[in-house]
Amino acid sequence: MITRRHLLGATATGLGTTCLAHPALAQPGGRPVVLVVPFSPGGPTDLIARRLAMSLGEQLNQVVVVENRAGAGGNIGAEYVARSAPDGHTILFGTSGPLAINKMLYPGQAYDPVRDFAPIAPLGRIPNVLAVHAGVPAKTVPDLVALAKRERLSFGSSGNGASSHLAGALFNTMAGTSIEHIPYRGTGPALNDLLAGHIAMVFTDVLTALPHIQGGRVRGLGVTTLERSAVLPALPTVAEQGLPGYDASVFFGLTVAAATPEAAKDRLRTAFAASVGQREMRHFLESQGMQIAPELTPPALTSLMATETDRWARVIREANVRAD
Repeated sequence: MITRRHLLGATATGLGTTCLAHPALAQPGGRPVVLVVPFSPGGPTDLIARRLAMSLGEQLNQVVVVENRAGAGGNIGAEYVARSAPDGHTILFGTSGPLAINKMLYPGQAYDPVRDFAPIAPLGRIPNVLAVHAGVPAKTVPDLVALAKRERLSFGSSGNGASSHLAGALFNTMAGTSIEHIPYRGTGPALNDLLAGHIAMVFTDVLTALPHIQGGRVRGLGVTTLERSAVLPALPTVAEQGLPGYDASVFFGLTVAAATPEAAKDRLRTAFAASVGQREMRHFLESQGMQIAPELTPPALTSLMATETDRWARVIREANVRAD
């Protein structure tokens, strides 16, 4: 079985898995398929991408490598794929940022996610958890809302425009609160300040929050998706606790350059569906907090991108969110 330690080892090497070349996808010259991760090595997105690359390589009987191209909230890697040769050899492992949100945060963005990409399929969503320091006298979301209207509170995020920032901005909008946003350069520093009691709360992914919740150093108040998380099944959603419709998560999906031939897209789509359909892969994804998409089709990803763009455009405008 693939473990987190094994996958982090793969991250250190900078490579995904290698397999025998499939003649239909290996042209020209048997070169590998590249799965581009638009973020730095070692994070949750990179970890999932490397496990997916292993499975795609097996399905395609083809060399599949992971290449990290980080920067500008995912835009550097996304633009690289958008401008790549449209032959099915370069795939973007995209998230909400480069596929939907960044166009509102980076006015000079050099690609358009609808015009410049052809969707392969969505993978799913990973929810955040609203977590407070153990010393915060709030046991539920209504408790927190009431406290925030009496006292000055702050929440930390991994940076301006990050999903953790937008989750807090949406919370303020729906709850009628003015919890102050404190941006950090990454999840780690924000979490460290939460543990130290310098900030009251964070919105962070379920796996990052889990050990600290279990250790009693922070208290989980709610999951940010409409459905509860299989990783924290006893924790109610924020929407269940007086904010109906509250939904803030990171979605994942695969795209290629827009002009990629249908035959190449179909091969990738078939391999992707077969990979995600494997029991071991589904178990791994769910262990990472992933809520797997019910439909692994191009229209499902197109619809998801449009929905998320509309959802966050209003929040970004009303909260006057600016990227770092």
